Amino acid sequence: MSDTSRTPDTRTPAQIEADIKHRRTTLADTLDEIGVRVHPKTIVGDAKAKVASNIDHTLGRAYVGVNRVVGDVKGQFVTEEGAPRLERIVPVALVAVGLVGLLVVGTRRRKR
Repeated sequence: MSDTSRTPDTRTPAQIEADIKHRRTTLADTLDEIGVRVHPKTIVGDAKAKVASNIDHTLGRAYVGVNRVVGDVKGQFVTEEGAPRLERIVPVALVAVGLVGLLVVGTRRRKR
Protein backbone atom coordinates (compact mmCIF):
# COMPACT_ATOMS: atom_id res chain seq x y z
CA MET A 1 0.00 0.00 0.00
CA SER A 2 1.38 3.40 -0.89
CA ASP A 3 0.71 6.57 1.00
CA THR A 4 -1.19 8.86 -1.34
CA SER A 5 -1.62 11.66 1.25
CA ARG A 6 1.95 12.86 0.81
CA THR A 7 2.52 15.71 -1.55
CA PRO A 8 5.37 15.34 -4.01
CA ASP A 9 8.65 17.12 -3.19
CA THR A 10 8.83 20.14 -5.44
CA ARG A 11 12.20 21.40 -4.26
CA THR A 12 15.04 21.81 -6.66
CA PRO A 13 18.27 19.80 -6.19
CA ALA A 14 19.99 23.02 -5.02
CA GLN A 15 17.30 23.57 -2.38
CA ILE A 16 17.63 19.95 -1.20
CA GLU A 17 21.43 20.34 -0.95
CA ALA A 18 21.01 23.60 1.00
CA ASP A 19 18.54 21.89 3.34
CA ILE A 20 20.96 18.99 3.89
CA LYS A 21 23.83 21.43 4.56
CA HIS A 22 21.67 23.36 7.04
CA ARG A 23 20.67 20.15 8.84
CA ARG A 24 24.31 19.01 9.01
CA THR A 25 25.31 22.34 10.56
CA THR A 26 22.45 22.16 13.05
CA LEU A 27 23.35 18.57 13.94
CA ALA A 28 27.04 19.48 14.36
CA ASP A 29 26.12 22.37 16.66
CA THR A 30 23.86 20.09 18.71
CA LEU A 31 26.59 17.46 19.03
CA ASP A 32 29.12 20.12 20.09
CA GLU A 33 26.70 21.35 22.76
CA ILE A 34 26.14 17.81 24.02
CA GLY A 35 29.91 17.29 24.09
CA VAL A 36 30.36 20.38 26.25
CA ARG A 37 27.55 19.37 28.61
CA VAL A 38 28.89 15.86 29.23
CA HIS A 39 32.55 16.89 29.45
CA PRO A 40 33.96 16.04 32.90
CA LYS A 41 35.15 19.61 33.51
CA THR A 42 31.66 20.94 32.84
CA ILE A 43 30.08 18.36 35.14
CA VAL A 44 32.59 19.13 37.91
CA GLY A 45 32.11 22.88 37.42
CA ASP A 46 28.32 22.53 37.64
CA ALA A 47 28.65 20.38 40.77
CA LYS A 48 31.00 22.92 42.38
CA ALA A 49 28.60 25.76 41.60
CA LYS A 50 25.69 23.83 43.10
CA VAL A 51 27.67 23.02 46.27
CA ALA A 52 28.80 26.64 46.60
CA SER A 53 25.22 27.82 46.20
CA ASN A 54 24.02 25.37 48.87
CA ILE A 55 26.81 26.45 51.23
CA ASP A 56 25.96 30.12 50.68
CA HIS A 57 22.31 29.39 51.39
CA THR A 58 23.16 27.39 54.53
CA LEU A 59 25.58 30.04 55.79
CA GLY A 60 22.99 32.73 55.18
CA ARG A 61 20.41 30.84 57.21
CA ALA A 62 22.97 30.20 59.97
CA TYR A 63 23.88 33.89 60.05
CA VAL A 64 20.25 34.89 60.42
CA GLY A 65 19.77 32.32 63.20
CA VAL A 66 22.88 33.40 65.10
CA ASN A 67 21.97 37.05 64.67
CA ARG A 68 18.52 36.34 66.14
CA VAL A 69 20.03 34.49 69.14
CA VAL A 70 22.56 37.28 69.75
CA GLY A 71 19.74 39.81 69.64
CA ASP A 72 17.71 37.76 72.11
CA VAL A 73 20.68 37.42 74.49
CA LYS A 74 21.50 41.09 74.18
CA GLY A 75 17.87 41.88 75.00
CA GLN A 76 18.31 39.99 78.29
CA PHE A 77 21.27 42.15 79.37
CA VAL A 78 20.41 45.55 77.90
CA THR A 79 17.25 47.62 78.26
CA GLU A 80 15.36 48.94 75.24
CA GLU A 81 17.11 52.28 75.77
CA GLY A 82 20.54 50.58 75.64
CA ALA A 83 21.35 50.78 79.35
CA PRO A 84 22.97 47.67 80.87
CA ARG A 85 20.83 45.56 83.24
CA LEU A 86 23.26 45.12 86.11
CA GLU A 87 20.83 42.86 88.02
CA ARG A 88 21.35 40.29 85.25
CA ILE A 89 24.94 41.00 84.22
CA VAL A 90 26.53 40.68 87.68
CA PRO A 91 25.24 37.14 88.47
CA VAL A 92 26.25 35.86 85.03
CA ALA A 93 29.70 37.42 85.36
CA LEU A 94 30.16 35.83 88.82
CA VAL A 95 29.17 32.41 87.48
CA ALA A 96 31.58 32.81 84.55
CA VAL A 97 34.45 33.79 86.86
CA GLY A 98 33.63 30.83 89.12
CA LEU A 99 33.68 28.37 86.19
CA VAL A 100 37.01 29.74 84.94
CA GLY A 101 38.40 29.42 88.47
CA LEU A 102 37.25 25.79 88.70
CA LEU A 103 38.85 25.01 85.36
CA VAL A 104 42.14 26.59 86.42
CA VAL A 105 42.18 24.68 89.73
CA GLY A 106 41.29 21.41 87.96
CA THR A 107 44.05 21.90 85.39
CA ARG A 108 46.66 22.63 88.07
CA ARG A 109 45.69 19.49 90.01
CA ARG A 110 46.16 17.29 86.93
CA LYS A 111 49.63 18.70 86.22
CA ARG A 112 50.93 17.74 89.67
